[in-house]
Amino acid sequence: MLDRSHRLEPGRLERFALRGAPGLAVVSLAGTGFALLTGLVAGRWEPLYAADRAVTDDLNRLVAGDALTLEILSTLTDFGGGTVLTCVLVLATVLLLVRREVRQAAYVVATSLGSLILYPVLKLLIGRLRPVVAEPVATATGLSFPSGHSMSSLVSYGVLLLVFAPLAPRRARALAVAAVACLVVLVGFTRVALGVHHLSDVIGGWLLGLVWLWVTAAAFRPWRPEAVPGTSPDEGPVLEDAAAPRPGPHRGREPGGREPLPHPWRAAAEALTAWVLVLGALFGTGLLLTRASGSTALAVADHVVVRWVADLRGPVLDGVAAFGSRIGGTPWILAGALAACALVLAVLRRARPALFLLVATAGQLALVLTAAAAVGRSQPAEPVRLPGDLTIVRPTAPPVAPPGDPAAGLAVAVHESWPPLTSGFPSGQVAGVVALFTAIVVLVRHSAARRPWLLAAGAAAVLVPLLCALSQIYRGTQHPIGVLASALLALPWVAVAWWVLLRDRSHRTQAT
Repeated sequence: MLDRSHRLEPGRLERFALRGAPGLAVVSLAGTGFALLTGLVAGRWEPLYAADRAVTDDLNRLVAGDALTLEILSTLTDFGGGTVLTCVLVLATVLLLVRREVRQAAYVVATSLGSLILYPVLKLLIGRLRPVVAEPVATATGLSFPSGHSMSSLVSYGVLLLVFAPLAPRRARALAVAAVACLVVLVGFTRVALGVHHLSDVIGGWLLGLVWLWVTAAAFRPWRPEAVPGTSPDEGPVLEDAAAPRPGPHRGREPGGREPLPHPWRAAAEALTAWVLVLGALFGTGLLLTRASGSTALAVADHVVVRWVADLRGPVLDGVAAFGSRIGGTPWILAGALAACALVLAVLRRARPALFLLVATAGQLALVLTAAAAVGRSQPAEPVRLPGDLTIVRPTAPPVAPPGDPAAGLAVAVHESWPPLTSGFPSGQVAGVVALFTAIVVLVRHSAARRPWLLAAGAAAVLVPLLCALSQIYRGTQHPIGVLASALLALPWVAVAWWVLLRDRSHRTQAT
């Protein structure tokens, strides 16, 4: 066995990040600041854009033509680049695994991956172009807001501080914090000085990185039962995984003997961390499918299946596909989730199972909308219009009418159209019904209902998504492989909702 005497111990940095009002106040301010800044950037607020241009132009005039300064800036900016950060984080993860610090290693990996997911998705959603300077001294690909170097450097070096700073003497911790802060600021400065980012991009990256670092630290902190006499929910190491005494009975138990969910804000941090990781899986799959369009055997098979299904279209199958499309629509999914919640509250008389249903359904909807907007994959073909489809009414130019006629200017043109526009990936209908019916199966199993009810729920969880998926392919609104990927990637989020809301937390287990 390795010597574990130098395990992580509580320190000022960790207490500031995770305990009580200071940590919550800082992350709230950072989150509010990032949301406000994002709104101003997305809304193209001219005063902000003018300030950004002024700062970028001034720095460009200072550094352009100075070879030594440019070399120093290029070297410093690499400390926020993917190559350096990947090497540092891989070495840190290997060291933690050698020390058998599995929780800490998972924390480093999850936090780093989340950062790698968040800023590319936000760049695509916001769509801000990079600065244009008089004398370009560096080039960078992609979009501008937020700065990936700034966010990644803060998150990566910050997570190393949280994990390794407690192992150092108290005086050395302050030096480490100061050194990391200076390095992060320098990396951000180089991005503006080299003319590849606006100042607001860098600030946005720092704010988002701070929020993400706090969220993952809260998510990976062990759950501590509130009912253990003589203990505090916030005492002990940040990422400690030693066992704690099991709590005894207390008044807060729900019916059935389960402990009430402790620390809801930590449950939210767990859910948000997992949501970002699932979003990364959706986003990455969508990018792979989009870039592989027409160039791989899977892509060719995708198009072959779409063409083959198009030849099968007929009146009978049109009606079946129309029904399958309707049951997978967002209004029907939300209505089904609300009805299931009402039934759960009436039968089980417990709030957490109903909350589980809502989180599974609403979280999946948010995943689909975000991934679809970021990926932007086109549909495989012009969708076929089926009976019962929506009719869209659009205004046209005012008709010629006598003066004073109240009908003047009110004429409209009616355009028949297929149901509301959707992206070619992911399939929101398929993912939505998979999430809803899988959550219902989980609840039926969780409530120890009779076997016939479980079989009925299981059959519905297979047949309804299958009908919805085939209807999407039949109509030409989704690729077959995209439909399959959407169905499979909906399951992890349901598992996350179960883990956060329904898992028995009556005691903590010892980490291995």
